[in-house]
Amino acid sequence: MGCAERGAAHLSKQIKSHNPSHCFARGIPCVILWFMTFQYPPPESKTAPAAPSPAPHYSVRMPQGVPLVTYTLLAITVAVYLLQIGSKAIYGFDVVAALGVKDNAAIAAGQWWRLFTPMFLHGGIFHIGFNMYALYIIGPSLERFYGKLSYLMLYLVAGVAGNVFSYIFSPYDSLGASTAIFGLLAAEGVFLYKNRQLFGNRAKKSLLNVLTVALVNFMIGLSPGIDNWGHLGGFIGGALYAWFAGPRMKVMGRPPRLELKNTTPPLLSLMLGVLALMLFLTLAMVRG
Repeated sequence: MGCAERGAAHLSKQIKSHNPSHCFARGIPCVILWFMTFQYPPPESKTAPAAPSPAPHYSVRMPQGVPLVTYTLLAITVAVYLLQIGSKAIYGFDVVAALGVKDNAAIAAGQWWRLFTPMFLHGGIFHIGFNMYALYIIGPSLERFYGKLSYLMLYLVAGVAGNVFSYIFSPYDSLGASTAIFGLLAAEGVFLYKNRQLFGNRAKKSLLNVLTVALVNFMIGLSPGIDNWGHLGGFIGGALYAWFAGPRMKVMGRPPRLELKNTTPPLLSLMLGVLALMLFLTLAMVRG
């Protein structure tokens, strides 16, 4: 085997040796800072007998960038919550939530924006606190791998899918970003599965972690006052979008400058996202 072939095999082995479960357990921000650094070219000995030379070592640069979409979603959601607090202080009730909560009767009467707006509304400080913490932990790394436009579509598709499921299967009013958060959680699992060739057998442990977290949260969602139908819809919507429009990562470039890049065209992700939104909204209309 030549030096180049040994280098490629060694590179693939090193990628698979990285444990993505550790990163996904913390919202995978550490993936962005991870580099494979090896010595290249290997030292050669002129006096020792001829022996197979060690494989060359390269560095693979991970996707980077400021997660502007995640930060913008955080800012918008917090700003809306402040408006909720302000309207309650001025008018004595939450005018903002009243205009945007998922209300089945209002949606059936034609107020279809209520399938979008609930993901930006919250019922209390702990409600928004937990959801925004989850978005802050999970969102940035997913955004870097997906790209800004595709990540935004993922968030919207998951949020709308969750609200549509709630509209179809639950008669109660509901609000909260957890529909979209469950979609992000599902997208983590799909990302690991679709790119399992890069992570090798360690991806199984990461997938188990994601499924465990999802199962625990679905169990918590069985408690009174929690819209588990919204969670389930968001999870399904996020998984479907991630499967058909999510990133397929590939090591690209020439040694020693190698990068891990998403090969899914952004325009395709956008078109599939719009199609998914139309599909879920059609389901809601059929129910209405």
